[in-house]
Amino acid sequence: MTFTQATALGILQGATEFLPVSSSGHLAIAQHFLSDFSQPGILFDVLLHLGTMLAVIIYFRADLKRLLVAPWNRTDSGPSDRKFLLLIIVASVPTAIIGLAGKDFAESLFENMTAVACGLLLSGALLFAAEKLRRADSGRTELNLGDALITGTLQGLAIIPGISRSGSTISGLLLRGVAGETAARFSFLLALPAVFGAALLSLRDFNAVPAGELPIYLAGAAAAFVTGLASIHFLLAIIRRRRLMLFALYCALAGTALLAITL
Repeated sequence: MTFTQATALGILQGATEFLPVSSSGHLAIAQHFLSDFSQPGILFDVLLHLGTMLAVIIYFRADLKRLLVAPWNRTDSGPSDRKFLLLIIVASVPTAIIGLAGKDFAESLFENMTAVACGLLLSGALLFAAEKLRRADSGRTELNLGDALITGTLQGLAIIPGISRSGSTISGLLLRGVAGETAARFSFLLALPAVFGAALLSLRDFNAVPAGELPIYLAGAAAAFVTGLASIHFLLAIIRRRRLMLFALYCALAGTALLAITL
């Protein structure tokens, strides 16, 4: 893998991680058509995700600070922050179960363009349903246990390339009547433990990376971080304007085109 390829893939990851179009699906497609691309396991993909998660940490640093001190917070915001933290922990359980059980199966699908195409079509269908059936923007701003369990399950299923993590989790919450910005905030923060868990599982693959290629891997992660910051801001603006239908159409067209090519 060259420096240019790593940077381009990092930009692609940063642009698609938070937009509901499946970053894993786009990475799988791009890597499939790069004839000389290789990586140990999915280590490079995980590093790109770490780059975008650093963008989440920076963008939502005030929220994270409140959550970190929530157990000891005795101000008026304490109960709400503790509940939000508890729901993230609860939602992470089904994500972890599905992720651990399906890791090898999901990795095997990264070269299966038919599976990626079907994942994109499913993402498009979820976004279409959310946009058509979601309630007004005056939806709930308080999440409950059911919201957390469903969101965590959807995030777990998004290990399949082509299924958008942000698209499926945000769509699920919108369909349950949760306000758009609340859904996006919970989706982004919920991704943090999942990505860091995946990074820990991929640590063993570091030994397979030649020392001279590590800067190339890190360049990709840096590109994903910078692009990811802009992507978060853009998606929040899109959600406020109720324009998810554009992404539903994009996923449908991309999935259909990829399916036509592979079949």
